[in-house]
Amino acid sequence: MAERRVIFFDVGNTLLFPNRAKMLAPIASDRHPTLEQWQALERRTKAEFDQGMQSGRVDHGFWWRFHTYLLQDLGEDTGIRDALVENTQNSANWDQILSGTRDALNRIGQNFRIGVISNADGAIEHVLSRCGIAGCFESITDSGIVGVEKPRPEIFEAALATMRARAHESLYVGDVYSVDYLGARNAGMQAVLFDVAGAYRDRELPRVESLQQLETWLRQ
Repeated sequence: MAERRVIFFDVGNTLLFPNRAKMLAPIASDRHPTLEQWQALERRTKAEFDQGMQSGRVDHGFWWRFHTYLLQDLGEDTGIRDALVENTQNSANWDQILSGTRDALNRIGQNFRIGVISNADGAIEHVLSRCGIAGCFESITDSGIVGVEKPRPEIFEAALATMRARAHESLYVGDVYSVDYLGARNAGMQAVLFDVAGAYRDRELPRVESLQQLETWLRQ
């Protein structure tokens, strides 16, 4: 395996996490799922979404599917699904950052050049700035600006070009197998899954559940 020189990070469910109160505003607050329930839905959705992506039969996006299951579980009217999806796709609502994230990125940045590749709405750099970590990255590639989304290779290639990096010396860290892991691999990069929800615990895939675990994995 080639030496890793550059690491690119996904944002959602990797560096920043959902502000569930904002995302679920159309649902009464006392009906909101717990974190455990949310992550169980995430695991279910990832399994089905990955299968659809790999078979070429994806009739709806990830978050449409996720919120369909959420509303079914809560017994809520699916008429508010579009509002939930819109709230979830608003990058401003991904503003929950885990303690120690900036310190971990600074440590990783001492040994690697680091950047971001995110499927977002053109405003992810602003959100990263608001959360205090935009300055950790040499480049931030946002699909809303580039005009193409993961898993298409063009967005990975755009990020590599910005960093003047070679694919085989670069690693991508993201949370969805069919979008992040396979997208990066198909672009010639190395990849590791950032699997906080444990969606891929039963798969023989490189995966970590925290930035601290990633640091350990990188030293191996």
